[in-house]
Amino acid sequence: MGKYASGKFAKRISDRSGMAFPYNEMVKEWNGSLVHISEFEPKQPQLELKVKEADPEALLNSRKDRTEPSVPVLLNINSFSWSAVLPFVPSNRCSPNAFVPLVAASTRICARPVAAN
Repeated sequence: MGKYASGKFAKRISDRSGMAFPYNEMVKEWNGSLVHISEFEPKQPQLELKVKEADPEALLNSRKDRTEPSVPVLLNINSFSWSAVLPFVPSNRCSPNAFVPLVAASTRICARPVAAN
């Protein structure tokens, strides 16, 4: 094999800018183009994608769901409703000292006895 010249006085054209630069100051980029040191750009990290594996979905030593035993019915369907015993609230129609039971939202009766004439 023969020897190559040192290129001490040689010039080379940059593949990026098309300008002539000294042969000894040229470098090769990642894509194969020869450029001057001042024009060199390293390879961007976004060009090399990192392959990510899928997230694990199964568990090690897992067991199937257990079946719950049936629960006996202890309460009636309407067991928390209240009936005739209602609290007394002041009536707006009677005197301030009178109290009325809350029978319905629209019905109010005076609980204070009225003097007979």
